[in-house]
Amino acid sequence: MRGDLLDIRDGIQAGKFANEAAVSQGVVQRMLHLLGWPVYDTSVVSPEHSLGGRRVDYALCHPSHKPLVLIEVKQVGQSEGADRQLFEYAFHGGVPMAILTDGREWSFFLPTEQGRYDERRLYKLDVLERNPEEIEAALRRYLEYEGMCSGRAMENARSDYRDAARKREAQKALPEAWAKLVESEDELLMDLVSEKVEDLCGVKPDPEAVASFLRGHSHIGESDRPYKEAPRKRRPPPEPRSGDGPDFVGFSLDGRTRRCKNAVETYVGVFEELSRRDPDFPARFADRPKGRSKRPYMSRTREGLYPGNPGFEGGRKLRGGWWLDTNLSNDQKMRLIRIACEVAGIKYGADLHVSFG
Repeated sequence: MRGDLLDIRDGIQAGKFANEAAVSQGVVQRMLHLLGWPVYDTSVVSPEHSLGGRRVDYALCHPSHKPLVLIEVKQVGQSEGADRQLFEYAFHGGVPMAILTDGREWSFFLPTEQGRYDERRLYKLDVLERNPEEIEAALRRYLEYEGMCSGRAMENARSDYRDAARKREAQKALPEAWAKLVESEDELLMDLVSEKVEDLCGVKPDPEAVASFLRGHSHIGESDRPYKEAPRKRRPPPEPRSGDGPDFVGFSLDGRTRRCKNAVETYVGVFEELSRRDPDFPARFADRPKGRSKRPYMSRTREGLYPGNPGFEGGRKLRGGWWLDTNLSNDQKMRLIRIACEVAGIKYGADLHVSFG
């Protein structure tokens, strides 16, 4: 078959197929013959096939006189715009596959599948751009006579179409997925960015700077725009206790309120108080499942907080001797406070109220 494909390619390049009839006889019929179709049996390969008052160049049938594939043939380079008409013929006739070709390009459609019109094109083959092995593999996969009769070719086509549809859906969801990762200040994403910055310049950026940068680049495709810090989108803080006021910074635990200077002091204060109430709390928190980021966040030594960066001077030492990672964004701090509540066996929002102001 490959020798025939090379001969067809040479004929197209030489301008041998000057009109639709030449393409039909010299390319399409020859291809069908190579794929095992009985081109002289008009009950199987039906030329000028009538369908609902319209005519298409070929209907490939199985069983006899029942179209499985419609083929519309155009002059080389003149197929643009003809696909929609062919698609409509096949769709209204309930024919599962339609092919538009000008000899050089072959477009395979599945009109009865779901999706927009332009999404129902299964495959596009350019005889001049693909090598003979690829051309033969594609034609045999979707159009070989034996495969069509057994149903295998249509199964291949539908399976490939569904795979392509799933990939399109995944691609459409990428911007939303990225936006959600940025909005939630995903720990793994923050860590990856921070570590890459440190690799490049030797300095680990402040988590708030990383979060701010990501918020300013929250849309895929806009990464090359000039950076402009976006206003921070804060989650609603927990309801402050009566009398604390909207600008309250600190926490309330077991009915006692503690005011703090900033978010870091609040975060450290919560962990110190939980450690005071239960001396085993720090060990249980440090031993909890780490999740995707594998960050320890609490360790008996400062070096244990940053195993990949032993010289880093971050972290705060609690009164009980444990070290707590404070090189975090406020959202990360709040997430760890909620986890700490679970470890300590108390309920966030009921036993513990926290506000970063």
